[in-house]
Amino acid sequence: MREPKKTEIGEVVLTARGVEKTFDRTRALAGAELELRAGEVHGLLGANGAGKSTLSKVISGHVTRDAGEVTYKGRALNFRSTRDALDAGIAIVMQETTLAPDLTVLENIFLPELGRPGRLSYGALRKRAGELLASLGHEHVLRLDDEVARLSAAQRQLVEIAKALALDADLIIFDEPTASLSPSEVERLFDIMARLRASGRALVFVSHRLEEVFAITDRVTIMREGRTVVASRDTASLSQAELIRHMVGQELGAIYATPAAAPENAKPVVLAVEGLRAPPEVRNVSFQVRKGEILGLGGLVGAGRSEAAEAIFGLRPRAGGTITMEGRVIDPKKPHQAVKAGIGFVAEDRRVQNIVPDLSVKENLLLAHLGAHQGFGLAYQSREKKIGELLDSLGLPAHRLLDDNMLTFSGGMQQKIIIARWLLLDPKVLLLDEPTKGVDIGTRSSIYALLRDIAARGVAVVVISSDFEELLGISERIVVISDGTTIADLPSRLLDVEKLTLLAAPRTSMRQNTELLRSLTAETGGAGFWALIDGDRMICLNVVTAAEAPGPGFAAGEAKAIGDTAIPAALQRRAADFVTEADGSRSTLLVPMKSQRGHDLGWIGLSVPAGAGVPAAEPIRQRIETLNRAAA
Repeated sequence: MREPKKTEIGEVVLTARGVEKTFDRTRALAGAELELRAGEVHGLLGANGAGKSTLSKVISGHVTRDAGEVTYKGRALNFRSTRDALDAGIAIVMQETTLAPDLTVLENIFLPELGRPGRLSYGALRKRAGELLASLGHEHVLRLDDEVARLSAAQRQLVEIAKALALDADLIIFDEPTASLSPSEVERLFDIMARLRASGRALVFVSHRLEEVFAITDRVTIMREGRTVVASRDTASLSQAELIRHMVGQELGAIYATPAAAPENAKPVVLAVEGLRAPPEVRNVSFQVRKGEILGLGGLVGAGRSEAAEAIFGLRPRAGGTITMEGRVIDPKKPHQAVKAGIGFVAEDRRVQNIVPDLSVKENLLLAHLGAHQGFGLAYQSREKKIGELLDSLGLPAHRLLDDNMLTFSGGMQQKIIIARWLLLDPKVLLLDEPTKGVDIGTRSSIYALLRDIAARGVAVVVISSDFEELLGISERIVVISDGTTIADLPSRLLDVEKLTLLAAPRTSMRQNTELLRSLTAETGGAGFWALIDGDRMICLNVVTAAEAPGPGFAAGEAKAIGDTAIPAALQRRAADFVTEADGSRSTLLVPMKSQRGHDLGWIGLSVPAGAGVPAAEPIRQRIETLNRAAA
């Protein structure tokens, strides 16, 4: 990173006063204000349609304001184009990516450079791009020569972030950069933002995830209906309830309010997926979802969650596995076959995969009906009553049913209309990929209520989300997918964000860990494992057992009561030395693992059978602690 321009940390670098902007008859900004300082992360908050993105686009040269004044480093800011903003050192990471789909990852990262005169060194660009992706932790996931059109929405978002970092700007606006990222990826991005802040950059962070606002921002500005209602308040001086009240103008109850889960086997299985393969992303995915259940599919970007849903829905060819609906094997090779079987699918990318912008609300609502309808005519009249009921449940005025452009609606309302499209068909299973991506806290609450209502009607609901708090809040069970393989299937009550993050970690990231376990078990003839321990229960993340050695009584991805394992004494005591079980069958050593930020990463254990000889604990402890430091 280059040194920032001569600006002292804490100095005001940008002020916006009385900014107004109207699009046709829509007043997007009506007196917006903002103040940014060097060396701070400033949260820009508000509900959908509050004007956050419009103000961001005014500052970054994408939109020309109608009135008001903006100054940047003491000079009036009147950009005529985004190029003027980039030349001044202002960049934006857009929620809806602005990448060129036919160009490669490398070319998109340095897209602003391609338009400049002079020759470029592609070797130097490749090296710089590799460093940027490494800083984001995705040097092995995003290949520089891949066309952007072939990437998932989450991967495109990472390219957008890398493009902004490549500009080395002094003021960077992050507009919903974490919408498709998992907690570990968000933490890595926050580390980068912290380094940028320390170097004197001014960062604007637009997000609907309030836990992220409290984690990374120094001050916040809150907008509502195009106006600034809270200006430059210290984040620490506000509670979450106060933030929500300022954003939506009212109090909200608990946004998740998940009902108590029914006994595990009380509901019949509707959809069963066994050994699903759709190379290269989906290798071995299995799960079941029951009638009236909300099941979460958790994992990191590139884990294969979205691709598995696409394969189930007939959007992606399958190379193996079986799909069963209510006990009957189905083989959907096209989406209309999945729809006929009773499966609905809300894809991740709202703009590209879910809506036709120039069709009316009614026409968009009836798209799935057209796919399922057979025979002459459109048969719209058969759905009229249901459409009226759905409009009432969505709070959408009937007179807007014929609006001729879906893009005039907020992202949250678009998403509810897309969900309603499938409800018209009374599906047995509804798959939703990132259903609350890019929507505000109030709309998220209403979408969660809608999903709970859908499940209460007996629909089996599968939610794919990178927001692990969301998965934990709305799901009865969570199936974790990593590297295209099902890793765990656990009740959500046994998990928290840290446990879920560790379970979702790519198996490639466990390589050093696994190699150490293999080495220890080969040397001692025992069983090595990595586990999370919480009270009287444990969850196994990884286990390696030497040939002929007895296992510890649990398998990778399995949750158990400590008393039901083969090593209860060791798991309860977690002593500094080997602990021998009461029956004398084996002795076990456990060593704690911690992240660089002090987060609990669980315990590495080595269990050796009786008669094998108990090794010295200290050398083993030192090897594990060396691995711990390397991982941190």
